[in-house]
Amino acid sequence: MLARILATLYGCYAAAAFVVVVFVLFCPVLIVAPTLRWRRAIGRACVRAWLYASFIPFRVRGREHLPQGPCVAVCNHASYLDGILLTAALPARFTFLVQHGAADWPYIGLIVRRMGVHFVNREAPRAAAQATRGLIERLHAGESLAIFPEGTFRAAPVLLPFRSGAFLVAARAGVPVVPVVLRGTRKLFGEGQRLFRHSRVDIEILPPLNPEGAHREAAERLRAAARNAILARCGEADGAIVAA
Repeated sequence: MLARILATLYGCYAAAAFVVVVFVLFCPVLIVAPTLRWRRAIGRACVRAWLYASFIPFRVRGREHLPQGPCVAVCNHASYLDGILLTAALPARFTFLVQHGAADWPYIGLIVRRMGVHFVNREAPRAAAQATRGLIERLHAGESLAIFPEGTFRAAPVLLPFRSGAFLVAARAGVPVVPVVLRGTRKLFGEGQRLFRHSRVDIEILPPLNPEGAHREAAERLRAAARNAILARCGEADGAIVAA
């Protein structure tokens, strides 16, 4: 009973800290900041400030594996906070892919638009094809992308199958794929949770994988290699086997 009370008190405190630090202190400054570089720096500082205020240990390893040029970072997806936590871990040159509906969310939609994210609509094939061409152009222009190839997450601690889009983009653009592993976020604020739970958060950036061509078979090999690398390090079950 005491542990449950303490967990509830912590969850309420972390939620209050999130509102104050993120929405009251940092986001208004982020919204009015004049350049994208400044806005992304403020976003990273915002997330780290909340983690510090909430007593959440946060460690990032493997930054030396990030290529100097453009790349596509692919990461496992386990919680509602994965996007902002990855923002705090990756350099400002990374552009995140977000579902198109988020652009219309009150206040949050404005924040993510100011962060320069790229919106995608996976349900519309024509829009998806146009988005793919746009992402390839961004990579050719020197930008890097951060994508959650599972597309969603579940309450069960499993790694879901990866969609092909990120790997097709990387193969056709001729840029490496960098697997990234998130650990601890499912406990922090996973599916169905109403309050934060205290959890250590570790982010591990793995060595890059280079495409062996621009064709679909090369993209499929990239997808399999990236998923195997993440599965071996994330500490969760293989969702493809569980589903079968």
